[in-house]
Amino acid sequence: MENIVLLGSSGHANVIIDIVEKEGRYNLVGLLDPVRSIGETALGYPVLGHEIDLPQLIPARRLNGILVAIGDNHVRAQAAARIVDLCPGLPFVNAVHPTAGIGKETTLGPGTVVMAGAVVNPCCRVGRLCIVNTKASLDHDSVMADFSSLAPGVTTGGNCRIGSYSAVSIGAVLRHGITIGEHCVVGAGALVLNDIDPFCVAYGIPARKIRDRKKGDPYL
Repeated sequence: MENIVLLGSSGHANVIIDIVEKEGRYNLVGLLDPVRSIGETALGYPVLGHEIDLPQLIPARRLNGILVAIGDNHVRAQAAARIVDLCPGLPFVNAVHPTAGIGKETTLGPGTVVMAGAVVNPCCRVGRLCIVNTKASLDHDSVMADFSSLAPGVTTGGNCRIGSYSAVSIGAVLRHGITIGEHCVVGAGALVLNDIDPFCVAYGIPARKIRDRKKGDPYL
């Protein structure tokens, strides 16, 4: 079993720890967190250091991969870029809960997490370091671009497109064929009946643009 490390130790990290344990593909040796002290624990796993310690930890812990346990799409992308700079040969691994359903001819990019009860139907393409959260559903022939996320309970129709860095919030529903532009936030419980332009916040029933959004703005 290959050794991996987790970047992060928040509640989101706890969920990913649970997935790694239940999936049983990797041996999680510990966590990295810049705001916690070495030796502190989360769900029984020790904090081993910070990102900057990775080059030393790889040989010391015989690491074969890393998972980034950060919920904010932009912050997760920044962390991934730093890891690539520090350790270009260290792969990002996936975590897929055993109760999730992954359809035929669907691809998951490296570093992507699919949580309990989620469904990714056939012929979908999910990019790098995406999150398909608890009981979210991505229907057939849909695309999630890199660093995008579906929150718990999101439902999309088929042939939807979620732009890079965009976040679809809890319980939102997208009709068939919807495109969400890059760096968007779709609010909780929204009903999306028309395409959403890039760089905006949209919510409501039906969803409409509320305001513009800049790259990296907080999404919660």
